[in-house]
This record gives sequence, C-alpha cells and structure tokens, in this order.
Amino acid sequence: MKVVPTDLPGVVIVEPTVYRDARGFFRESYNAKHFAASGLPVAFLQDNHSRSTSRVLRGLHYQLHHPQGKLVSCVHGEIFDVAVDIRLGSPTWGRWTGVTLRGEEPRSLWIPPGFAHGFCVLSESADVVYKCTELFRPEDERGVLWSDATIGVRWPVAEPLLSSKDERLAPLTADRGDLPAYIE
Repeated sequence: MKVVPTDLPGVVIVEPTVYRDARGFFRESYNAKHFAASGLPVAFLQDNHSRSTSRVLRGLHYQLHHPQGKLVSCVHGEIFDVAVDIRLGSPTWGRWTGVTLRGEEPRSLWIPPGFAHGFCVLSESADVVYKCTELFRPEDERGVLWSDATIGVRWPVAEPLLSSKDERLAPLTADRGDLPAYIE
C-alpha cells in the first residue's frame, strides 16, 4: 500500500497493491495493520454504498458534533471526489482538493474528520463505497453549497443533478456557527 499526499494536508490518496491477471484483479481495500503503519485510522464504524447516475453531484456534506473521517472508493464507474477544509482556524480553511476515482483503477481518498465531502459522477453511473470513523447521525448533518464561489471547486460536470437539500445549502462563511474547530 502506498499513501500519496494531496495539496491539502491530511487528505491522502491510498493506493493499494493490485494483483491483476486475465481474470481481473484482486486488491486489499483495507488492512488495519497497513493503515496503522501509515498513520491512518484503523477503527471504522460504518460502511456506506451509493449508486448514482451521470452528472449527479452529492455534497458538500459533513457531521458537526460527531465528525466522520471517510475512506472513499469508486468501485464501478468514475467520480470526481472532493474534500474541503471547513475547520475554523485552520491554516487551509476554505481550500479544497479533488481526485478522480475509477472502478478500473482501485484507489481511495482518505478525508479526515472536520472536512466537507462531495463527489460528482463522470460516467453513466457510479458505485461509491466509503468507510466512516463515526456513525451517521441525521440530526448532526450539515453542508456547504457545492457551487460556493469563495471555495471555487472546479467541478468537471455542467449542470449537475442535485438533491433539493443540496441546492439549499449555505455558502462557507466564518460566522456560520455550525463549523468544526481546527485542533492542532
């Protein structure tokens, strides 16, 4: 397993060893020993699987009081996966990074707790699976407007398909009162 830093400290790409032959491939998507040796979390409490059609954009979501770290993989299709640092007081507050994840190219994106997360589908459909370090609590869910100009995510889809909830999210401002704090 190889851990590749992104331009946003703490957010990393996890590239597993992949064994390929004429039948397909095999990869170990998670191994507690290898994750611990790389300084990544080993305790995940929930696994999620979403299927979305072309141009769907989900996000930017986060949990306020019980922040989730997420290990995100695309197991079928192709997505553009995004993490935004929304931790008040962080030296990288408001910055984002994005990575293309593909089912044919097994790798994952680790998004630490305190970051907002979203993705858009670049293929006809995509299956996304992600491991979370905390349980999802609907009452704790928050979000940031996907198209917030102050963040400036360069989404690679024109006219994304959004949920009504995601259309109504507020932009990122320091005075919102519902953002996690940066802890060194």
